[in-house]
Amino acid sequence: MTTEETVVYTPEHPTRLAWAQHAPEVYKAMLRLDTAARQGLDPRLLELVKIRASQLNHCAFCLDMHSKDALAAGESVERIIQLGAWQESRHFYTEKEVAALELTDAVTVLTDGFVPDEVYERAAKHFEEAELAQLIAAITVINAWNRFGVTCRMVPGHYEAGQHQ
Repeated sequence: MTTEETVVYTPEHPTRLAWAQHAPEVYKAMLRLDTAARQGLDPRLLELVKIRASQLNHCAFCLDMHSKDALAAGESVERIIQLGAWQESRHFYTEKEVAALELTDAVTVLTDGFVPDEVYERAAKHFEEAELAQLIAAITVINAWNRFGVTCRMVPGHYEAGQHQ
């Protein structure tokens, strides 16, 4: 006879601030900006970029959301898992995706205080100017969302794919 073990997880932390409720016009503007930034971008690529920026920014809420949206858009679990080490697992991604991930890292971290020319040039080889502008906008927008998420300690785990699209 086996005994079923009950797993008890640690409790969820509370959200610090329901910022969208207290700044509804900012939230609505962010939604409009997000909608505008995603225009013309492949939905799967967009989700990979959002997941990668969210990893770098430690935004658990956005990681939860965009992993679920990526899966719903047809992305594989394997490619999502490998994003944390994409430089070592480049063979999971196309050259265009690698250029987008490299640009995402550079824009998100700004280690050198700017996006290096070689990173920008690699991205420019794979994206038409209009698409590149949209990609830069999408990276910028997810970074803004991440900052709301981590500052307000938004709680992951309750999002359902497509809920905020």
